[in-house]
Amino acid sequence: MDNQISIVLVGIGGYGNVYLKNLFENNYENVFLKGAVDVAPEQSRYYQEIKDKNIPIYDTLEQFYLDHQADLAIISTPIHLHKEQACLAMEKGSHVLCEKPATANREHLQEMIETRDRTQKKLAIGFNWSFTKSIQSLKQDILAGEFGRPIRMKSLVLWPRNADYFNRSGWAGKKYSPDGEMIFDSVANNATAHFLHHLLYLSGDSIETSVEIDQISAELYRANPIETFDTCAIHIHTKNDVEMIYLASHAVADEHRPKYTLEFEDATITYHPEGERGDIVANWHDGREKIYEDPENIHIVKLEVMLEALRNEKQSILCGPEAASAHVNAIYGIHQSVKDIPKFPKHWIAYDEDRKLTTVQGLDETLKQCYNQFCLPNDLGVEWSKPGKIVKF
Repeated sequence: MDNQISIVLVGIGGYGNVYLKNLFENNYENVFLKGAVDVAPEQSRYYQEIKDKNIPIYDTLEQFYLDHQADLAIISTPIHLHKEQACLAMEKGSHVLCEKPATANREHLQEMIETRDRTQKKLAIGFNWSFTKSIQSLKQDILAGEFGRPIRMKSLVLWPRNADYFNRSGWAGKKYSPDGEMIFDSVANNATAHFLHHLLYLSGDSIETSVEIDQISAELYRANPIETFDTCAIHIHTKNDVEMIYLASHAVADEHRPKYTLEFEDATITYHPEGERGDIVANWHDGREKIYEDPENIHIVKLEVMLEALRNEKQSILCGPEAASAHVNAIYGIHQSVKDIPKFPKHWIAYDEDRKLTTVQGLDETLKQCYNQFCLPNDLGVEWSKPGKIVKF
């Protein structure tokens, strides 16, 4: 590859706007957008700028490759399109940065890996935090045994999402596309997918892998009129004997930044960004302390890592399909654990007309209590709670 890097961006609305903002404003040296792909390009905030720059726009990725080649394809489209578009791009000679989640279909993930290996192209999955220097430093310290053996991990994310969010597209909150492709769009497989992946990634036994799941059980619920769920409580046991609790909901009134606690033999690591310190703090039992910068401060480092990997063969892409596989397996497992997702009882649900927001009475406090006690709602005897079955891997 020469020192010029050409990019095709597939999906220029939604999160694609973030990529466009960075490509147009950061002026990456010798990097240029060669083409854009979107079925409704006029919905992008940068549509006019793309037109003004004479960047061609195509309805499909196939049409782009009839006219052009690109060094890097960025896939920022709905979940069920990721495999087809990523594999096509690699077959056509492009390296790929695919937005999270990699896919909802475990077989599709394997196909993406096989295509990558056969074409010898790089394939990164865009879980933001995994590309940051602070998380890479933290994981290196974990792998080096600085904190002793990992024992337990827990995370809580309370992010309100209103009706506009669930009506943002025809695939939002759906299990399958019209042609039967797996989507499983949910609080755990989209908006908060980063933070479930994060626990799995930090527990992996190498810098480019996540941990393998031994068994999983879940409680899944919906207050909004969707096919999947807007609230989850997930219990995971890993094959390297780490226990995890993951709690997330969109059906709450107030937003709280994601937080987590990681318990090791010799130290406890906390990320409680709404407290006095927004960074990740490691506290050893002997009184020592180490600070890791808040990874939420940097959102587009994944693109910079990918560009560097294209320039330098020795540069790792850090978060590829092997790292993303545990999250794909987790989503599969929780839907096996709860196949018929229950609705919250009507008398627990409230609707705010001004905010167009559906909430569940006391849900935020229940999930906070679960976080504090390292348990799921059914363990607390909550009226609406229903345990899922245990799924073995």
